[in-house]
Amino acid sequence: MDPRPSRPPRALTPVLRALRLCLHALLAGLLALAAVKAVAGGGSPHPYAVVAAALAMAAVYGAGALSPAVRRSPRVAALWLGALGIAWLVLLALSPDGLWAAFPLYFLQLHLLPMRWGLPAVAATAAAAITGFVLHGQAVTPGGFIGPLLGAAVAVATVLGYQALYRESERRRELIDELIATRAELADAERTAGTLAERERLAREIHDTLAQGLSSIQLLLRAAERTLPDGDPAAVHVRRAREAAQDNLAEARRFVRALTPPDLERGSLAAALERLCAAAPGPDVQFGVSGTPVELPTPYEVALLRIAQSALANTVRHADAGRAEITLSFMDTSVALDVVDDGSGFDPVAPSPGAGGGFGLPAMRSRARSLGGTLSVESAPGQGTAVAITLPLPAGDAV
Repeated sequence: MDPRPSRPPRALTPVLRALRLCLHALLAGLLALAAVKAVAGGGSPHPYAVVAAALAMAAVYGAGALSPAVRRSPRVAALWLGALGIAWLVLLALSPDGLWAAFPLYFLQLHLLPMRWGLPAVAATAAAAITGFVLHGQAVTPGGFIGPLLGAAVAVATVLGYQALYRESERRRELIDELIATRAELADAERTAGTLAERERLAREIHDTLAQGLSSIQLLLRAAERTLPDGDPAAVHVRRAREAAQDNLAEARRFVRALTPPDLERGSLAAALERLCAAAPGPDVQFGVSGTPVELPTPYEVALLRIAQSALANTVRHADAGRAEITLSFMDTSVALDVVDDGSGFDPVAPSPGAGGGFGLPAMRSRARSLGGTLSVESAPGQGTAVAITLPLPAGDAV
């Protein structure tokens, strides 16, 4: 029998199906034993009444076992158990051998009734079995008295143990489902991170190769156009070539903007840095802009934003700072980003503690170096940390 009546029969495991068949066979065997003893043994004054009572109980049991409503509705299950109990009491009143049919009833009551009703039903069944046995004038033996009680205790222990195992199995299943869902989320996060990294790489490559090359071609063609004498037939072709280079440069810029990271899609670099400071947990983070802002190439904006994110993350995780400040400075020939905190600081020349540390600063230096810039770190134990990156502004048009 299944401890969850609402579960459809097709959901039963092979073990539960075997237990159900064993329960059917046990009750059928006990009822047949009572009927055969009543007819052949002559121990009952009404042998055929015993046979009829056994058949009636078997019919009631079979009707409930085959009815889906018993497994789906606790109310129907309780009514069926009541009818089965009445049939059993009739058999018990006619024959002392009806005592043994109490054992399968224990399991049925514990499985189909809530525990607060199942335990009293088992106790009442055991008491009725012992009372019926005594009223039939049978000799009171330890087996006749202790047997029903011991059977009830075994049934209760078996059902409670199975339910505990079932709950543990359900918890394990839920844990496995959570692990599968978490693995899927991690895979999605890795795919998203890979997509963003590829977008940044493509934007940097387009800027450093195609866009810069087209910009140089446009400048050279413009210089060639100025050196040609008036009326020179080549001037028309030079002008068309310069216009084609200009159109392709604009297209390359659109590609770069389309590959811009989501953090920069909603506005300028300054706006993205301001949102970063506002969302940072832990210390009070202030943001400021120095100088006259100019349009920066997308790889510059991406590099500065990522370095600011990495430096601020280090501040939040390791510095134990109360205050931090991010400053974006625009100068004549360069742009600078400073991240300063008043945290615990560290020794920049000392080896990074732990096997997993020390990757942030090399990654930031690599980003700065890829754009021809520099990154410096000033810190000392107990004196806070200052991270400064300086990138030279590209000559000519800013992409």
